[in-house]
Amino acid sequence: MNVSHRLSDRGPARRAMSERGLSRRDLLRVGGASILATASSTGCDLLSRDPSGRNGGRGATGDTQAPDLAALVEAGKLPPLRERMPASPLVVDVVDRPGRYGGTWHSVLLGPADVTWLDRTVGYDPMVRWTPDFRKVVPNVAESVDVENDGKEYTFHLRKNLLWSDGEPFTAADVLYVVEDELLNEELSPVPPTWLAPNGEAPKVDAPDDLSVRFVFSQPHGLFLEHLATPRASLISPRHHLEKFHKKYNKNVETLVEEANAADWVEFYGGKTEGAENPDLPTLNAWVYTTALGTGTRMVAKRNPYYWKTDRDGRQLPYLDEVVFDIVNDAQVIVLKASNGELNMHCRHINTVRNKPVIARGREAKGFDFFDLLPALMNEMMIGLNLAHKDKALRDVFQNKDFRIGLSHAINRPELIAAVLQRQGVPWQGAPRKESEFYDEELATQYTDYDVDKANSHLDRAGFTERNAQGIRLRPDGEPIRFAVEIPTPTLKDFWVDAMNLVKGYWAEVGVDIAVKAEDRTLFYERKEANEHDAGVWQGDGGLQDAILDLRWYMPFDHESIFATPWALWFTSGGREGQEPPPAAKRQMELYGEVRRTTDKGEQANLMRQILQIAKEEFWAIGTVLPTSGYGIVANNFHNVPKTMPEAYLYPTPGPTSPEQYFIE
Repeated sequence: MNVSHRLSDRGPARRAMSERGLSRRDLLRVGGASILATASSTGCDLLSRDPSGRNGGRGATGDTQAPDLAALVEAGKLPPLRERMPASPLVVDVVDRPGRYGGTWHSVLLGPADVTWLDRTVGYDPMVRWTPDFRKVVPNVAESVDVENDGKEYTFHLRKNLLWSDGEPFTAADVLYVVEDELLNEELSPVPPTWLAPNGEAPKVDAPDDLSVRFVFSQPHGLFLEHLATPRASLISPRHHLEKFHKKYNKNVETLVEEANAADWVEFYGGKTEGAENPDLPTLNAWVYTTALGTGTRMVAKRNPYYWKTDRDGRQLPYLDEVVFDIVNDAQVIVLKASNGELNMHCRHINTVRNKPVIARGREAKGFDFFDLLPALMNEMMIGLNLAHKDKALRDVFQNKDFRIGLSHAINRPELIAAVLQRQGVPWQGAPRKESEFYDEELATQYTDYDVDKANSHLDRAGFTERNAQGIRLRPDGEPIRFAVEIPTPTLKDFWVDAMNLVKGYWAEVGVDIAVKAEDRTLFYERKEANEHDAGVWQGDGGLQDAILDLRWYMPFDHESIFATPWALWFTSGGREGQEPPPAAKRQMELYGEVRRTTDKGEQANLMRQILQIAKEEFWAIGTVLPTSGYGIVANNFHNVPKTMPEAYLYPTPGPTSPEQYFIE
């Protein structure tokens, strides 16, 4: 059966609305939250009814653009608004009410490496995007997407007269450049990313016209749009700017490499693609960097005069003049700034259970409140024993399911929750959250009851009945069961070392000896990917809609699957590298291949449940605690921030809530 459908921001009521003389297309709504719509071409007349922006006072709702931009237009330094906007601007249905222009959003970065928060704030404008509730993918830069031939063919239709921040047009040539000259360039990208080449084969890409780009895959790619909505996949780069630094287009590029003291052309070009390091890099984002990362103690981004979205009244976004990020080197400084009311809206590095009472003390006096974060994390701390260990004796111990079950029953999760998590959380295995369509109560709760007798029974059943003089159980070769659990530092969770020291005591009680080994995060990754580790700790990603894209704990999925990285490598390399996994894992891999090959969301969900059923039967890794809702802070005069938003890397918080519609009263 040939499946064909269109993902579009054009609502079914377009004709009726046009006949009524309205200037915007039907607004798409998801669960009452703000989402996206587009203005019809007649909306351009509405947008340009007063390009000087003199319809009212500063930020008055009659303005169609920010006063500072209107002044530039009047001075002849900027084109009129009607020339800066696409024929079909994307309309953001604001959370609370239309905002006022002006003001600065104050935020903070934890060191220069924390650029991910900055990108999530000012840089989430992909080809398609997540809805605020993290359940669907909708058009964004692309006005619509045609999906045809059972998911083998995707055609993206771009917005007419969509402009980069320097006023140059964004066209199909930009997308072709990303694919042909970046992602498929063997020097820049020796291996095509799996989201572009899920079976190892890149698609054929062409441009039927200046505003259309077609991707044709050899097999159906059912998750292509979901990947494009995440921060790890992009089809957007300014060709007119970057080709100056590309070997293919600039024959004198080696001279530039030498002048920049770069190691080679690849390093040189990569540095030019990072927006935070290159304020001159054109962007489609709401704000444009005016400072470069590493040149001071703050990052500043100012309003993009060519931004291509409006509110429902046809007023160009963003409302805020600028976003300013102070750069600090201590998370406690961020907590202090939050407590003092110095941050308009923020959630990163502060939202721990331990910090909330401290921050709350300044809430009333400093004029801010909390908003809720629904974490995509399904576990505070997952423990992965290396089931593909190089040492056969230890590998045999870890692969024994009764051994893993025994260790799970030995963990006193209620005590762990009380001791290191401020009594927040419930016992939980590696399983999707209740809010997820993939929730399975049995998977979530199996083997979580603290029972030393059950633990010893399973460990005995595993065959490890003999103990040495210290009470440590012995392997079949007579050696004590002793191994290290590695923890990366700085840790993602500030309680991991304390929690694992508790686990060390619990496991000692049933005859298993571990060493808690904290090590630099770089070393942690090197050892994990080289299969040198005994066991490791990480958070439980994949608790909400991201479960279908990140199965690291549910099957040997990628290099993040601590419990079996060689099996995962076998999967990601198509069997060319790594170790061949056991039949159960291979069946999961087959099922996920089917997930990738269908665009039927119901069938994808059914296949995912089969994968999770195998995860339940195999019990690959040990979970501890389900994270409770997190929080962020928002000033009382800072508006259009949802009361609740998901928190996830693949989401990415707070980007899908459309920060361009935030405003200060």
